[in-house]
Amino acid sequence: MQTILLGTSGMRVPTISVGCMRINELDKRAAETFVQTALDLGAYFFDHADIYGNGVCEKIFADAVHMNSAVREKIMLQSKCGIVPSKMYDSSKEHILASVDGILRRLKTDYLDVLLLHRPDALAEPEEVAEAFDQLHSSGKVRYFGVSNQNSMQMALLQKYLHQPLVVDQLQFGIAHAGMVSAGIHVNMEEDAADDRDGSVLDYCRLHDITIQPWSPFQYGFFEGAFLGNPKFPELNVKISEIAAGYGVSDTAIALAWILRHPAKMMPVVGTMNTERLAECVKAADIRLTREEWYDIYRAAGNTLP
Repeated sequence: MQTILLGTSGMRVPTISVGCMRINELDKRAAETFVQTALDLGAYFFDHADIYGNGVCEKIFADAVHMNSAVREKIMLQSKCGIVPSKMYDSSKEHILASVDGILRRLKTDYLDVLLLHRPDALAEPEEVAEAFDQLHSSGKVRYFGVSNQNSMQMALLQKYLHQPLVVDQLQFGIAHAGMVSAGIHVNMEEDAADDRDGSVLDYCRLHDITIQPWSPFQYGFFEGAFLGNPKFPELNVKISEIAAGYGVSDTAIALAWILRHPAKMMPVVGTMNTERLAECVKAADIRLTREEWYDIYRAAGNTLP
């Protein structure tokens, strides 16, 4: 699979990240098969979070990959912390440090390649976050850091106190959730598509070499469902299928290729646990849509051009 640079880390990573939020839906043998298939496809960057399955997903993954020192050298691991389910967000130094220790224990590893703060914590003290990151970095427990679901100013404020660069921002993005792009196209227009809801986060990340990792790239709304094959998106599905036929790939591959065509060099996180669909996702890395095809898909999703 093709690779990209992850932010300013200097690490080259696969274009597609394997999300492990649903790995607890697989039995032991299926989980082993899935992880091995990902590795065979060159998808060796795995995305986790301490709340996925209340930590069970990380344990299942470690067992499925048969974690040991030799295996660890061949994969990249990213996890997230900061959500206390159904209660609060917690970016305190104490919580971050305890969370990472739990993550490492469950993943059976001594270090994470990347740690992300999962959601913006309204009570976060950036100086305290910086202390936690310093301790994790100096101890070798975390190599690089990032955030998830943060806007431009939230990252700028945090970065003011950090000694390590933020290399990732995980954001919801896809054909049917393209507000980051639409706001830039409809600049200064008096219409809904012009609403800047995230502080020009797309441009901010490009300016500061922060890799955007789109999550739920096949969803519309907030986990309302997938747009592929959905009768709510007839024109979009016709257009995607038409283009997919021309490239000899699945609709899934084209939906991801649309994201990858953007010059921001994003790294989609795909959450499928189906090995065949994962193989379709990986094919997207070898497809470069034409400018016309990209805009045809954009407009077919109901987006407009001023």
